Amino acid sequence: MSIYPFAKTLNIAHRGARSLAPENTLAAARLGLESGADMWELDAAVTQDEELVVLHDDTLERTSNARQIFPQRAPWSVHHFTLAELRQLDFGAWFNEQDPFGQIAAGKVTAEMQAGYVGLPIPTLREALLFTREHDWRVNVEIKDAGGTPGGAFVAERTAALIEELGMVERVLISSFNHSYLLRVKAANPRLSTAALVETYIPDPAALVQGLGAQVYHPGEDCIRLEEIAALRRAGVEVNVWTVNDVEQMRALIENGASGIITDFPQALHEILAEE
Repeated sequence: MSIYPFAKTLNIAHRGARSLAPENTLAAARLGLESGADMWELDAAVTQDEELVVLHDDTLERTSNARQIFPQRAPWSVHHFTLAELRQLDFGAWFNEQDPFGQIAAGKVTAEMQAGYVGLPIPTLREALLFTREHDWRVNVEIKDAGGTPGGAFVAERTAALIEELGMVERVLISSFNHSYLLRVKAANPRLSTAALVETYIPDPAALVQGLGAQVYHPGEDCIRLEEIAALRRAGVEVNVWTVNDVEQMRALIENGASGIITDFPQALHEILAEE
């Protein structure tokens, strides 16, 4: 019997509602919660002093003011900064400057919201998990590849241990492109649900998922054929597709039985499901 806890209905999973707020921040998480998403997706990275933080890129340059605060530290790898140093940075103002999804220009992000983004700190994974638990919510923790860094040697085990410590095994799905991490998570705690992330087409995804002892398949939207979804689900493999922002593709995935859709626009997907 699958222990995957999120497969009862089609799930809206948002990437930190990053169309409306800076990605991988608690501000974005709140917006996703308010939009009706069933869970949120975040990225877990490890610092120089082996703290787990929430960040997508290996480098701090895109989503913080690291270049201005630490001009001599290029290429600003998160693995080369301590948590105390990261706490000096602003992880929100860039969103107002870049408007990455055009939602500020479209009037979807108010001036008050933008003001609240200035000075946003990087969350620790602990803080993100506590936010999730406090709101009786669920989360997909993607472990970023930290190979070759001091903290990378135990990042999977530390992630699993933190989830266990907080009593959140049933609320968390762990995913990674580094499939060895999934094996290590299972070795640390077999009760944790895991998902195999892929960014290329896999001819036999069921074999991949089952070989990893995982419960879920996370293909990019161009890495799976719609007609394959039903067979995967019959084989006991849940299918969450990322990152789907086109409404017609959302509808097609719903019609073909996807377990979940990971999107930057949970508000749009929620509207589609309400129509259905």
